[in-house]
Amino acid sequence: MTTTLTDRPARARERLRRDAAHVLLTNWTGTSTVPSHTLYPHQWSWDSAFIAIGLRHLSPRRAQRELESLVGAQWADGRIPHIVFNPRVPLGAYFPSPDFWRSGTAGRAAGAPAGTETSGIVQPPVHALAAALVHRRDPATSRRRGFLERMYPRLAAWHDYLLRDRDLTGHGLASVVHPWEPGMDNSPCWDGPLRRITPAAPESFRRVDLAHGDAADRPTDLDYGRYVRLAADYRDRGYRDAGTPHPFAVEDPGFNALLIASEHALAGIAQEVGRDPRPHRERSEALTDALVRHLWQPSAGMFLCRDVRADSVIEDRSVTGLLPLVVPSLPRRVAETLLDTVTGEHFGLGTTTRLVPSYDLRGAAFDSARYWRGPAWFNINWLLERGLRLHGAVSEADALGRAVLDAAGDSRFAEYVDPYSGEGHGATRFSWTAAVALDLLAADDTGEDDR
Repeated sequence: MTTTLTDRPARARERLRRDAAHVLLTNWTGTSTVPSHTLYPHQWSWDSAFIAIGLRHLSPRRAQRELESLVGAQWADGRIPHIVFNPRVPLGAYFPSPDFWRSGTAGRAAGAPAGTETSGIVQPPVHALAAALVHRRDPATSRRRGFLERMYPRLAAWHDYLLRDRDLTGHGLASVVHPWEPGMDNSPCWDGPLRRITPAAPESFRRVDLAHGDAADRPTDLDYGRYVRLAADYRDRGYRDAGTPHPFAVEDPGFNALLIASEHALAGIAQEVGRDPRPHRERSEALTDALVRHLWQPSAGMFLCRDVRADSVIEDRSVTGLLPLVVPSLPRRVAETLLDTVTGEHFGLGTTTRLVPSYDLRGAAFDSARYWRGPAWFNINWLLERGLRLHGAVSEADALGRAVLDAAGDSRFAEYVDPYSGEGHGATRFSWTAAVALDLLAADDTGEDDR
C-alpha cells in the first residue's frame, strides 16, 4: 500500500528520525523502555506494544525483547499486567507503587509471578498486533530466535483471559474494571460510573504525578481518590473477576476493537508457527459482530461505551468510539459513518483540528489540556491513521500522518498535545510518541506501508 505522509525535506525527516531514535535509546533500561524517566519510570503494557512497533525500525531484536520482557510478567490466569515494576526504582518515585499492589501476595491465587512485582489490572490488548509487525520487519531474525513460537501461547492465553474472565455480561465482549484499563484514564465517559465510588481518604495516598506535571493537566484529586479506592478493593478481593460484582465495569469499544485487531494478527502468527489460525479468525468475526450489535449507536454516528452495572449506554462521545476503524471486517455502512464522524463537528479532523482529540469538541466536559478529556494523543492518532487507510480514506490518512509527525517534532515528542494548537502537555521525550513517529517515517521512506 503506497503512502505519502510528509512534505518535510529529506534533511528535516532525518533530523526527526534521529531525535526520535534518541528518545527510545535513552529511555531503554536494558530489558525494556520506560515511557518517561520522570513521570513513568517502569514498564507499561500498551506503551511497550507501541514502543516495539517503533523500535523495530532501529533494532528488531530489541523490539522483540521489549515484548518478551512484558509477557515474562504474565500471570498464570493469562492477564498481562499494566505495569511491570523495576526493582531498582525507589518506591517513592511512582504511586501506586509495588507495596500498594502487593501482587506477590494479593495476586497469588490468580497466578501473579513470583519474584516480579506488577500491578493487578490490565491495559488494551494491542500486543499481538505489535508482535506481528515486529516479526514482519525482520522475519529471519524472528524465526532464528523463535520469537513468535514463544509469544504465541502467551498472547493466546492473554486473549483467553479477557474473553473468559472479563465477559461480565455474556455479550461476548471484554469489560474493563478500572478507568486505567482502557488507557484513557480520566475520560468523561467514566464520570457517571465513578460517581458510585467512594474515594479513598486523601491522606491514604500521595500523588507523585503532580511533581512532574501541571495539576491543571492531570486528573483531579477526587478522581484519583476513586481510582485508588477501586484498585485497593480489587486487590483486597485477590484480583478476582468472578463471584463479586465489580463496582466499576464498562464495555469499551476501543478496548474491544484492539482485541479484534490483535485476534486478526494472532491468526497470522498462528499460521506462521504451524498452528490452526481458524479459531482466531472465527473469534475475531464473533467479536466484531458483538461489538456492532451491542456498542454501535447509529444516532451518535459512532460506538459508545456501556455501563455494565447500570446496563445503560454512556452518551459521551470519546475517541474510543472511533477506534473500531482498526477492525478489518467492520461493516461498510458502519465504517463509512465513522469516517464522517471523524471529520464532523464532534472531532473536526481536517476542518477545525489536525489531530483527532480524545473527546467530543462540543462536549460539556471538553478540556483541550486535561489528560484524556480533550487533548490529542499520538498513539491513538497512529491507530486512527491506520484505520482511515484500512477503510479507503487515503488522503485523510496521509494528512493525519503528516500532522502526527509535525506535532511530534514541534512538541519535542510530548506525551499529548492540544488538538487545536499542537501545544505539548505532560512529559516530553515520551517513548510512544517517538515510536509512532519512527513508524510513520519508515512507511514514508519506502513508499510501502508494511503495517
